[in-house]
Amino acid sequence: MAKQVSPLNPLALYNLVSALLWGYLLYNVLVVYPKVGQPQFFEEWKDSVTFIQCGAIIEVLNSILGIVRAPVVTTAAQVASRLLVVIGIFQYLPESANCHNVVFLTLLLAWTSTEVVRYLFYFFNLSLASGAPKFVVLLRYNLFWVLYPLGVASELLIIYSALPYAEEKYSIYFKWALIGSMFTYIPGFPVLFMHMVGQRKKVMRSLSSANNTTSTTKKTN
Repeated sequence: MAKQVSPLNPLALYNLVSALLWGYLLYNVLVVYPKVGQPQFFEEWKDSVTFIQCGAIIEVLNSILGIVRAPVVTTAAQVASRLLVVIGIFQYLPESANCHNVVFLTLLLAWTSTEVVRYLFYFFNLSLASGAPKFVVLLRYNLFWVLYPLGVASELLIIYSALPYAEEKYSIYFKWALIGSMFTYIPGFPVLFMHMVGQRKKVMRSLSSANNTTSTTKKTN
């Protein structure tokens, strides 16, 4: 667990604001989308998604400067893959077919749910002496079983649907750059996913030990 800081600490505030922004997007996916549908929802929200996701560049800087103990390469790679989608496709190839159907919704559901939980987890770990509440920890280390594959599949489907437009609007080189980015998911996804699996084992073991200690203490008293 990270050293406790004030909730007004810049790093803690960054995580709280990020959680609120992603939560706002999640609210709109659940409440606004059913009212407007696609493709209107994409047209109205692609810029907001881009803006909020670009905030993650701060995480790369924090890693480079040693403010957080996160691997620079891994952090940069994760952020770059998202920026490719929000800038490279949402902004430069918005006509891509899968931006205008349910794939955009599955992408946002995976991203927003993941990020709300992740940023709240970091915020509570920083600002509470006891660390993140147990339900946040459980969400953090269990939702990824579904959300990680859903997010990756959605990203790949959106990139794939952008390929013909990339060549038509820009050049064959842009198309091949997108294809190249898709191949990076082959080694990248299993590594990140298995990292989370390993982290989950440690956290669940820790929670189990804490529960056993609490039960023993109650019986003794």
